[in-house]
Amino acid sequence: MSIILLGVNHKSAPVEVREKLSMSKPRIKANADLVKNMQSLDGMAILSTCNRTEFYFSAPNHYKAKTEVENWLSAYSGLDLEEMTKYLYIFEDRAAVRHLFEVVGGLDSMILGESQIQGQVQDAYNLALECGFSNSIINTLFMTALSVGKRVRTETYIDRQPVSISSTAVELAKNELGSLEGKSVLILGAGETSELAARHLVSNGISGVIVANRTYAKAQKLANEFGGSAAKLSEFLDYLPDADIVISCTSSPRYVVEKEILAPVVSARKQPLMLIDIAVPRDIDPAVAELDNVILYDIDDLQNQVEQNLESRRKEAVKAQAIIEQEVERAVHRIDDITPREQRIIEQLAHSIINRWLHKPIVNLKTLAGENEDRFDCYIRAFNDLLDLDEESEM
Repeated sequence: MSIILLGVNHKSAPVEVREKLSMSKPRIKANADLVKNMQSLDGMAILSTCNRTEFYFSAPNHYKAKTEVENWLSAYSGLDLEEMTKYLYIFEDRAAVRHLFEVVGGLDSMILGESQIQGQVQDAYNLALECGFSNSIINTLFMTALSVGKRVRTETYIDRQPVSISSTAVELAKNELGSLEGKSVLILGAGETSELAARHLVSNGISGVIVANRTYAKAQKLANEFGGSAAKLSEFLDYLPDADIVISCTSSPRYVVEKEILAPVVSARKQPLMLIDIAVPRDIDPAVAELDNVILYDIDDLQNQVEQNLESRRKEAVKAQAIIEQEVERAVHRIDDITPREQRIIEQLAHSIINRWLHKPIVNLKTLAGENEDRFDCYIRAFNDLLDLDEESEM
């Protein structure tokens, strides 16, 4: 095996270092020729997210490859080589395979078990294929990793329990009220937390959104994002009768919702009213919970639920790690034992994926060329030169 991983993440480097090593898709494409021309590398894939930038490469000589990549990164980032290497972690062969499997399984994420990383690893692999600097070993490694990530999420519950305050609030609302389809929410406050809560609620079926804020313009801006209505905070009582859920997160130094003003509204309702107080100091008088037909959660209730969910994820992570260990052994043997025939199959599969991506652009190119054969040949030659394609390759 000849796999090397070199990277930084939220655990190894501060954000001011990570941001300099970060590589967007356009930047990776811009450096594609440089990567392909690295003499010590046989193949590479670059995984770059907000919390990590990792370089997976295969090479016959680990030391030469590592040195060449480090020198390139130092020049790319503007970081002093010696200073930069303090923050880098390096894994080889089996350890590199295990790390990628843990990453795609969500075990190495800032939020344990998060599922977005699966798509990010897929994007990294697709980009390596598109840029032409993958090879059979990188192909096998990443295709296997994606399969492992899927298995982890299928056979464990590591990503099932919400672990953010806003998503937990939504889950509690669903537990108390059942389906959120057709329900309406009154949001007190128009800050970032209110926006996150509104976004989660709307994605889970809430159809009516009313935002009440001291500054009406801010309320209107947030409400417009979700096709809702805006109101002044002083008028929120007028909208309570039609609300199923109230989420409050203002910066008020005293209670915004008190028992005395809420009691008449609740007594006239047939359906329960759920109140979720995310503010510190609290916006909702705890005495409100004494009213019939009222369900109240405050920030401590939500945080306790988040901690329970995190503990559940930690237990599932143990199961996920066992799956990963099984898959590491299989992957190591698979990569070590790739036959020339299997290598050709893998490369043909990767090539067919690229051809599928290029089919529509090629059709458009032919349309643009029309019946002018000279112009068409010119387009084709330019396209082949741009993407380093064999002119006899099947499109």
